Amino acid sequence: MHQPVQIDSTFIENHTDFNELIRLLQEAFAANSVIVPQRHHHDFPNPATTKDTTLLLMPAWNPGFEAGVKVVTVNPGNNQFELPAIQGSYLYMDAKTGVLKAIMEAKNLTAKRTAAASALASSMLSRPETKSMLMIGTGALSINLIKAHASVRPIEEVFVWGRNPAKATIICDQLKTEKFKTLPVNTIKEVISKVDLVSCATLSEQPLVLGADVVPGQHIDLVGAYKPNMRESDDGLLRRASIFLDVMEGGLKESGDIAIPLQEGLITKEDIKADLFDLCANKHSGRTDSTEITLFKSVGHALEDLIAAKYYYSKYN
Repeated sequence: MHQPVQIDSTFIENHTDFNELIRLLQEAFAANSVIVPQRHHHDFPNPATTKDTTLLLMPAWNPGFEAGVKVVTVNPGNNQFELPAIQGSYLYMDAKTGVLKAIMEAKNLTAKRTAAASALASSMLSRPETKSMLMIGTGALSINLIKAHASVRPIEEVFVWGRNPAKATIICDQLKTEKFKTLPVNTIKEVISKVDLVSCATLSEQPLVLGADVVPGQHIDLVGAYKPNMRESDDGLLRRASIFLDVMEGGLKESGDIAIPLQEGLITKEDIKADLFDLCANKHSGRTDSTEITLFKSVGHALEDLIAAKYYYSKYN
């Protein structure tokens, strides 16, 4: 009987070429042949922690080729076990036979595909001469986002801000061997108006990227704030920016960055210019001029997981 291979976080880390992964995502969004059912979301009691555990199932199916499902649990009480709250695996299958081909570590796979999707959007929305970047947030995504963005634009200087300054310094130290310079900063405001690109990946419920601080020509990449009550941008930014999403359906309701302004009537669905499906299929041209402020809001999509899983499986074999 066929035994699935095990692909761990270290393998994923050591076998990522962002240019390759970005190209594969672009092809998949353009083709739009992957069937992605609605994400399953289930809450279950957890007597050990007295806090509910959430089970998330994210399937994707490319008929006749590959299929997969990401299985994730969110356990708010895991700190008492000294474990991360989010645990997960990706099950990669042959769509013709249903045979399970691989079990992959999901956290790093998700980080890589998320960063690659943001960089894919940047390749169509940021100015080609983009040379400087502000990274807001110091979590697992930050280094991936910096590297991915630098793979599609000639980044020379990266500023890093986090609520914990020590973490920002650690991020910069880990990127010392890269072709760009990295510098930790004490405040967002001191550099945000001086950079070409702003990437934000936090769990903030209060806006961090303000419309009053951004300048013409910038590209804003919003990756965090994944719940309807979370926001990384304020109303002022939404008023000034051309808004793009990774996927239309999820992007309109899953994050407060878009859902709250929609509910309050600040923007309408028609104000959303395009998503990655339209951009990659050349149904929308992306940035229109050098002074436009572009905003990309990402909530994640199971298509990205499947393409990343296929990519790492091909590297393994």
